[in-house]
Amino acid sequence: MERERWDKRIEFVLASMGAAIGLGNVWRFPYMVYQNGGGAFLIPYLVALFTAGIPLMIVEYTLGIRMQGGAPQVFKKISPKLEWIGWFQIVLVFFIATYYTVLMAWAFDYLFYSINLTWGKDTANFFYNTHLQLSGTPSKLGAIRLPIVIGLILAWLAIFFSIFKGPKATGKVVYFTVLTPWIILIIMFIRGITLPNSLEGLKYYLTPNFKALANPRVWLAAYGQVFFSLSLAMGTLIAYSSYLKPDSDVNNNSFIVSLADAGTAFFAGFSVFSILGYLAMALNTTVPTVTQSGFGLAFITYPTAVNLLPLAPLFGILFFLLLLTLAIDSAFSQIEGITTGLMDKWKISRLKAIFITIIPAFVIGLIYTTKGGFYWIDVVDNFVCSFGLTLAGLLEAIVIGYIWGSRNAREKANEFSDFKIGVWWDICLKFITPIVLLIAFGTSIYSILRKPYGGYPLWVTIIGFVIFLISIIGALVLQQMKGKEE
Repeated sequence: MERERWDKRIEFVLASMGAAIGLGNVWRFPYMVYQNGGGAFLIPYLVALFTAGIPLMIVEYTLGIRMQGGAPQVFKKISPKLEWIGWFQIVLVFFIATYYTVLMAWAFDYLFYSINLTWGKDTANFFYNTHLQLSGTPSKLGAIRLPIVIGLILAWLAIFFSIFKGPKATGKVVYFTVLTPWIILIIMFIRGITLPNSLEGLKYYLTPNFKALANPRVWLAAYGQVFFSLSLAMGTLIAYSSYLKPDSDVNNNSFIVSLADAGTAFFAGFSVFSILGYLAMALNTTVPTVTQSGFGLAFITYPTAVNLLPLAPLFGILFFLLLLTLAIDSAFSQIEGITTGLMDKWKISRLKAIFITIIPAFVIGLIYTTKGGFYWIDVVDNFVCSFGLTLAGLLEAIVIGYIWGSRNAREKANEFSDFKIGVWWDICLKFITPIVLLIAFGTSIYSILRKPYGGYPLWVTIIGFVIFLISIIGALVLQQMKGKEE
């Protein structure tokens, strides 16, 4: 069976950008800049990008393009005993997809709420008590929230119709899902800087605090942001690049996608903080008081700001459309990585692989639509990302750097690339990236051993570790299963 192909290189590049540029670019990166030294944070961020982000992206593109397979397949080609590393990445991404689609469901609901500004003046109360109807504890799941389930169905339908015909169809979808967020960010930026007190918000965003650079946690935060933002060690980029021809460019594509992700994240900060400056003035408070990250920014702070804007419903719709278009291509890239692994091993049709993936993912996702689901999104996200993906990235760097060989990988990356990478890349792959990821993994372990995660009871932390271990065990089981070619 002939391997599916992208119609054009630009479609692959846009799809890879979509996989990398996600919700974190808007609701996490600007806050991290503000919290970790303002403009000075860009120094460790760029260092991290060039010493870990781009080198690992070059690795994943090289593996996919040269070996023409998904993550399990390429690790198996390096050594049959290493196939489980690819499956480990895929199992982790499966867990991520189960809750990432619920975040999309929230955005779908809020897109609808924007029409009449249903969230009212007390946006925090609406989010926690009306929309989520929080149970107050992870031990009490409570009833399923029907509006969130409807949003979840819409999210999975959007994913299905984006990938069910393969790269040729996905390549057309990304023109909308990747370009639309940039257009909306530009509109938000123009509106933001024309608001009173917007410069005060930008001052908090960009004013450099160079003393922060002496704090190791700032550098670790930079590496963490780069690693997770680029969708590394998820099997996604390996799968996408496997649909390029074996003589495709590696290095150019890696730099283009990585720099586009960084640029989008940085520019999003201007759009967000200009409006936060206006919100602080309108509420007669300071920018730090209204500055939040993650869910708080998206579903509490921003709706509060929207309430105060002229043509408020329009800007509410634009913001949540921004979140949806950012999330959708990240979400379907996750599913693409999984289905590629299934198709490669068992030679099943794309449709069958998709249904094998999305049906159990949807069922598991229903847990997060309950009144206690919010807490479990937080817990699973922490253990899957801080432990799982960090370990997956560490294993990937070690395997390519020391077993496959960094020089061998560099030569294969350079073979058909427009420009060549040098020995600096070997140093990053063999030493800098593994050391940073090892420190990050060790720090996460140390933090958990000191006290249970997030202030939750100890049993919640134990379940988080169990999910992490299930990912490893599941990967080992999948490696032992017979593929069709075997």
